[in-house]
Amino acid sequence: MKSHATPERIARILNDCRTIAVVGLSPKPHRASFDVSRYMQAAGYRIIPVNPNATEVLGEKAYATLREAALHEKIDLVNCFRNSEDIPPVVDEAIAIGARAVWMQLGVAHAQAAATAEAAGLLVVQDHCIKIDHRVLLSSGLIDPQAQPDRPSP
Repeated sequence: MKSHATPERIARILNDCRTIAVVGLSPKPHRASFDVSRYMQAAGYRIIPVNPNATEVLGEKAYATLREAALHEKIDLVNCFRNSEDIPPVVDEAIAIGARAVWMQLGVAHAQAAATAEAAGLLVVQDHCIKIDHRVLLSSGLIDPQAQPDRPSP
C-alpha cells in the first residue's frame, strides 16, 4: 500500500521534525535501519534509537520503548523499522508521547494504524524510505539544507 503523502507533506515533515526516534534501529552496520539512520544523522537530524536489545547506536543512548525515550528526549518523528503487523502499538505510543509524525519505512504499511495516527493529528507516511525521500527533496530544493536540529542551548 503506497502512502498518500505528497512531496509537500514529506518536505514539511523533514523540515519541521528534526528529532527522530527510530523504532527497530539495529546496532549492526549492515542493516538498513543503521544505514538510513546514519545518513539522517549526517544530514543534521537527531537520532534516538529505540531497541530493547541495544544500549547505544550511532553514539546515542538506546531506549527500550518510545515512552521511555520520551521521558528524556522531545521526539518529533517516529520512524518505524518494524514489520507491518507490529505498527499499531508503535502508533499508540507515538500518539501518547506527543510525536508530530509517524513514518513507516519502505515495505511497511498499516492502514488502520495510519488512520488512527491521522485522527490524532499526526502526519503519516507509509511505505517510503526516509533516506531516499530526503535525498530527492533535498536535490529538488524542497528541504532546507541549512536547517539545524532543535537542540537545547549549552
